[in-house]
Formats: sequence, C-alpha cells, structure tokens
Amino acid sequence: MSKFFVKRNQIVDGQINIIGDDVNHIKNVLRAKIGDEIEICNSDSQENYLCKIKSMEKEKINLEIVEKLLGIAESNIKITIFQGLPKADKMELIIQKSVELGAYEITPVEMKRCIVKLQEKDKIKKIDRWQKISEVAAKQCGRDYIPKINMFMRIKNIIENIKEYDEIILAYENEKEFTLKQEISQIKKNYKKEINTKELKIGIIIGPEGGIDPEEENLLRENGVKVVTLGNRILRTETVALNMLSIIMYELEERS
Repeated sequence: MSKFFVKRNQIVDGQINIIGDDVNHIKNVLRAKIGDEIEICNSDSQENYLCKIKSMEKEKINLEIVEKLLGIAESNIKITIFQGLPKADKMELIIQKSVELGAYEITPVEMKRCIVKLQEKDKIKKIDRWQKISEVAAKQCGRDYIPKINMFMRIKNIIENIKEYDEIILAYENEKEFTLKQEISQIKKNYKKEINTKELKIGIIIGPEGGIDPEEENLLRENGVKVVTLGNRILRTETVALNMLSIIMYELEERS
C-alpha cells in the first residue's frame, strides 16, 4: 500500500488534506479513485493512519481516517552517517540506500581529500535535492520518519558534537587490527541493558574517494572516535555506508 507524509496541520477532525506534489502522484501515477485506501504518516509525530479517499479536487485530496496504525518501521538504533562528500551522483545513491536501510540522519562532510568543492550558494540547492531524495526513499520503503539531510560540516564540527552520540565509528583503510565486529561487541557489552530499552545514537564517519587524511583520522581518534577496519578489501565510498548500516542494524536493532 502506498504511503505518504503530511504535517500535523493537515490533519483536522479525523480528516487529512493532501496537497502539493503528492496530489499528482496519487491521481496520475497511482490512478487512485474515491474509496481507495492510502497509508498516511504524520511526519511531526510519526503516527500512522489508514485512510480512505473521500474527495479529489484539482490541487487537494481529502482523506477520511479509518484507523490508527501501529508504526513498526523505525529502529531504536539512531544512526547518523557523516559522509565525506563524493563525486557526481554518488551522494544520491548513498542517501537513497541508507534511508532504505534505516539511517536516521545523513550529514555531508567537507574533508581534506574531497575532490568536489561546492560554493555556498550551491550547498543549499544540494541539500534541498538530497532531502527530496530522502523523502521519496522513505515513502518507497514505508518509513515512519523522513531522515534529515543536515547542512555541510567539517571534521571539527563532528568533534564539537561528539557528546551527542553514544558512539562514533570511523571506517579507516589504514586500520589493520580493530574490527567493526570487535566494536559492535564492545557496544553490546557497554550498553547491554540499554539496547532494548532506549535509543542508541551512533555516528558513522566515511571518507570520500581519496579516504580520510591521516591528520583527520588522528584528530578524530584523539577525541574518542572508534577507528575500525572493514576487512582486507578496500570498499568504494558509496559501499561503506551500506555495509556498516546493514551490519550494525542486524546486530543491534531491537526485533520483535
């Protein structure tokens, strides 16, 4: 069943008004008719509703709430991806697939070895486009939340906010001993009681195509970031987030 997001102010007296681009999608892509059912998520509260189409106008679709649904798509593991800015459309792929795999937030990071250098005026356009990609991916995979694409950061900004996270992990190709598997084992040990009773905030730092500069790696390590190896094979930057997200979610996510 198709799923769409609305704001709290679109829900009034048991009815929901669909506006904007979703109107065209429901009418012309789904070819929905009056009486058809649609799942709606309040993006402000993550509440889900089963709704029935009551009326269709040119720029608005009115829905009647049939019942409130139990939201089960979100994880207690809140993962933020700090992605070194890659070339071309790789960031779009990273965002799309990371949202599908359960990422909570994605932050583009300007690092020393980033090939792409954006002007300030272009950054806003990129964030807007990437946020739309996140929204489309969230709809497609049935999320109860649209992962936020944060504004660009630098390494120093990550360090300034490090206390907001339970753990931050850096995947580094020159690390040879401490593995992601060992780090996950430590998290399970350190947060044994909390894993199934609270939210765990985990950050993942990923370098661009050229990898993390040794000075950046050393600075992050000195400030408490856990540096891990992902194995003997060197992964492309667009593969690392998907690899780490899949493993961490599988190992730590609360499952019924």
